[in-house]
Amino acid sequence: MSDVESTKPDPEAASVPFPRLTADLPGTGGRIRERPEDFQVEEIPLYEASGEGTHNYLWVEKRGISSMELAHRLAGAIGRNNRDVGLAGLKDARAVTRQWLSIEHVDPEKLRGLKGEGWQVLDVRQHRNKLKIGHLSGNRFRILIRGTTASGAETARAVMERLKQRGVPNIFGRQRFGLRGDTHLLGRSLIKGQAQEFCDRLLGRPQPTDPPAARRFRSLYEQGKYHESRSVMPAGHREHKAVLDGLLRSRGDFRRGLQALPKNMKKFFVSAWQSALFNRVVAQRMPDAGKMLTGDLAYLHDRGAVFLVEDAAAEQERADRFEISPTGPLFGYRMSEPVGEPGRMEAEVLSASGITKEDLRRGGADNLKGGRRPLRVPLAEAEVESVPGEGLWLTFQLPSGCYATTVLDEVMKTDLLDEESVAVVE
Repeated sequence: MSDVESTKPDPEAASVPFPRLTADLPGTGGRIRERPEDFQVEEIPLYEASGEGTHNYLWVEKRGISSMELAHRLAGAIGRNNRDVGLAGLKDARAVTRQWLSIEHVDPEKLRGLKGEGWQVLDVRQHRNKLKIGHLSGNRFRILIRGTTASGAETARAVMERLKQRGVPNIFGRQRFGLRGDTHLLGRSLIKGQAQEFCDRLLGRPQPTDPPAARRFRSLYEQGKYHESRSVMPAGHREHKAVLDGLLRSRGDFRRGLQALPKNMKKFFVSAWQSALFNRVVAQRMPDAGKMLTGDLAYLHDRGAVFLVEDAAAEQERADRFEISPTGPLFGYRMSEPVGEPGRMEAEVLSASGITKEDLRRGGADNLKGGRRPLRVPLAEAEVESVPGEGLWLTFQLPSGCYATTVLDEVMKTDLLDEESVAVVE
């Protein structure tokens, strides 16, 4: 289909409407990200570098680029492969962020003060192992909201207080599902083994909301003009180029195209599918995401372990103290399942997705083992500062894998957040 304007957005790609925990409180309104400095993120490491070992830990500040692009530029600057660079989390592109990266067997003196477009190394330390995704405790945020209501500071403090008391809904932000809102559907195609569906969604189906360059290569793909589509792909789009190159080498074999997708991107797309279903479970448990149900698998916040709730009333006091929280599913073939009402709810969500447990057992990525994730997380070190002539500065801390945009949505209550989020912060 080459007529872009007649192509309608896929209804499955739309984000699921999500109930707010503070729906009864007003919002501040306002705008964010007018400048990179308005959105600041600092990674909180899971452990400190020991000072010994063959791995260099680099404390890097970046602005205007994603963490994956940062790893690519750093590797290029020292003549290494992207795979050699370790990182603990992915930080927002439209921000000023600081995070740790690792690289092994490089003279530390060659790394000190190293910088490039959009990034610079601030510190270098040594440790014994490579950094991997998840090797972080959380993230500290400092975010400016401009143009708030006259009572914005008072409103923000009331919302933040509610979130401190009851926790932040632990949903995956819209940025998890990409600019087109369909990364979870790409993941579903991988799990189902639908090679052509995956390739068509990744490379084709242009939408009016796509950037002009993306509409062009997608339209050419839809017309079967694979060589022309490849020739007009803009910089970046590494996964698109890899899959299309696979199609070209195999003369249109969709299975071969799918096999050319980098392993890390397979994991990313499958994880997005898991995230979308988790969000649906959280939405069903709102606004009482801290209410225990008999049959729940409860999360111990101090240890990260889970246990079966046999008596919800007996455990509710611990939940009220934020020692424990209910969990939701990251579906996979080895995931522990709740029983009773929570189990029925999760089974219905999985069934509605069109994926079966057999699909999960044979599906397409290592992270399909699955796991559990708390339905809510604590909000720590939360502060609101009103600065005349600027706006409201929000400062707060969240555990790793949690989204600042969820807090902002509760505070601002504006559809602006539907459009502005473009990258993951973990």
